Amino acid sequence: MTSLSLLLWIALGFVLQVAIYLGIGFWRHWQGYQALRSHADEVNLPATNDIPAVAEKAAAAAAWLGYRPFRVERKHVEDAAQSVCSFYLVPEDGQPLPSFLPGQFLTFRLDLPTAGGSEQIIRCYSLSDAPRPDHYRVSIKRVPPPPGSALPPGRSSSFFHDRIDVGSRLQVRAPGGHFHIDRGAAPVVLIGGGIGITPMLSMLNWCLAEQPGREVWLYYGVRNSHELVMKSHLDALAAAHPNFHLQVCCSAPLADDVAGRDFQQRSRVDVKLLRMELPLKPYHFYICGPTPMMASLVAGLEDWGVPDSHIHFEAFGPASIKRKPAAAAESPAPQSDIVITFAKSGKQLPWQPGAGSLLEFAEANGIVVESGCHAGGCGTCQTTIRAGEVAYTQPPDYDPEPGTCLLCVSTPKTSVTLEA
Repeated sequence: MTSLSLLLWIALGFVLQVAIYLGIGFWRHWQGYQALRSHADEVNLPATNDIPAVAEKAAAAAAWLGYRPFRVERKHVEDAAQSVCSFYLVPEDGQPLPSFLPGQFLTFRLDLPTAGGSEQIIRCYSLSDAPRPDHYRVSIKRVPPPPGSALPPGRSSSFFHDRIDVGSRLQVRAPGGHFHIDRGAAPVVLIGGGIGITPMLSMLNWCLAEQPGREVWLYYGVRNSHELVMKSHLDALAAAHPNFHLQVCCSAPLADDVAGRDFQQRSRVDVKLLRMELPLKPYHFYICGPTPMMASLVAGLEDWGVPDSHIHFEAFGPASIKRKPAAAAESPAPQSDIVITFAKSGKQLPWQPGAGSLLEFAEANGIVVESGCHAGGCGTCQTTIRAGEVAYTQPPDYDPEPGTCLLCVSTPKTSVTLEA
């Protein structure tokens, strides 16, 4: 036998040993998998692709009814301007917290001190972190009075900043809201303007932890670096995740703000910038920020050809963002003969098809209705129906009392008389 033949036999023996080793390993793995699958069948475990749906149902079932007492465990200033504070909330009963969908909000029942005692108001604030089992986090900006106005600063935000501290007790409803990131694999573009960054932080933190391979862009619009919230956290995420693209946009940078360090774009966030930066992909866009910014972006994305189902936005307070109406039918719809009567305001107005919700209709006609979430989650706009019927545009998270409706997610089915 020649030396070459000997080497060939040795190589063949080595390959055979490796094949046997891999075969045994695969057989053992298969046996373990079959045993695990059999055990899962015995205990009725859900199929793997059903787990997210089961988790969502379990979280919804675990959510509490009404208000639950929470304690502030930590309070932290988040920006150089000291205008944004994060509040870390833990339940007083010490029980685990139900999960939530990233992008949702908490509803607070606040007792604000007044000269004659106290006044109870309801306010909603977005959760600003991914779901955690032991605490929730909200990040709240102190709302200053409008420039050149005699109006007071934001009552609830000032209350949080000035009177809520570590150890303070708060009454909180379970997370709610229909604005949240989907669990699919489609690439996403998160757009936060000012304090509108808070639900984007929740979405971003969740997405990078649970779907690290998903493509995520964050466009964060502020005037300058002093307004940036959690900038070091965002920089660390961008450095650690190659699929995450951070674009901080400063419309009026300070003299010592440095491009590439403090911001990436010297501009506002608009569709022109998005079209220049983004590759052509079927992105889902999530938007939260000042009303003019959102209105411009929604209209611009529609003009760009982005499908309506890919544009998602959140508006708190008296903010109304209009989508483009659907293409007109061959025959025009008949003029509505529905009349809306606002009893307290003494106004009787013909309902306009396409006016949006009853709350939007009221605001457009100068009728003041206290409101919070504009999403059917907080109950602030609950109003008595004296006569007529309404329909809900989406199932409300808040359960209205009999004989009332939530104006923010209601439209009239018939002529309606409202206690407003």
